[in-house]
Amino acid sequence: MSYYVIDAFSKQLFHGNPAGVCILETPLSEQIMQQIAFENNLAETAFVFQEGKLLRLRWFTPKSEIDLCGHATLAAAFVWMNEVNPDCNAISFETMSGTLTVNRKNDIYTMDFPSRMPKPITMPMGLETALGCPVLETHLSRDLIVVVESEDTVQKIQPDIRKLRAIKDVVGIAVTAKGTSCDFVSRFFAPNVGVAEDPVTSSSHSSLIPFWSERLQKKQMIAKQLSPRGGTLYCENLRNRVNIGGAAVCYSKATLYI
Repeated sequence: MSYYVIDAFSKQLFHGNPAGVCILETPLSEQIMQQIAFENNLAETAFVFQEGKLLRLRWFTPKSEIDLCGHATLAAAFVWMNEVNPDCNAISFETMSGTLTVNRKNDIYTMDFPSRMPKPITMPMGLETALGCPVLETHLSRDLIVVVESEDTVQKIQPDIRKLRAIKDVVGIAVTAKGTSCDFVSRFFAPNVGVAEDPVTSSSHSSLIPFWSERLQKKQMIAKQLSPRGGTLYCENLRNRVNIGGAAVCYSKATLYI
């Protein structure tokens, strides 16, 4: 099968978030897909399979299947629109989270994702100790949304990943603040699914976009993820949906003998 590594949310190699993309000619078992994701050792690997007129898309971390992954969706759309069907500028994937649409305009790929407005919760025990910084608020959707004081705080935190593993019942932890260089910033940690820090996490923006849209009273926003690789996301709040856009670049193409 054809296999690609795509740097999503960047126009430059070695920036953004790398994702593996497998274009399947025939369906694979969950066990084989999980083994491939483990072997790839990337934060996520996407598997695309055409079934009649439908395009099925699934995502696996090295440890487990997940129900939504933005950068791997963008990567899968990039591969399909550039390698499989170059005349295509719009695509719909059938996924565990429903139908996800990606549109291409120039070099920006915009994804239509479900909105996941987080709800305020009591701060989990040990969170401030694990992050090593004061926490202003905590909110919960699929992920734990942690609001801190400033962009500088987000940039400089050095969390204790071992202690973060004690925060249960969430996919990941998004640390966020109002931005000075953009509308809002974040970093994302998911040690319980095998990802210490994710370079750029558009799935967490399903919650961050409605959260900051309400706070900032803005429909369209620019967000930055302040991981070492970094990335830029073009965001739009649409009530029950969100648009998340970014660029992508192909790092490698290979054949997997499965």
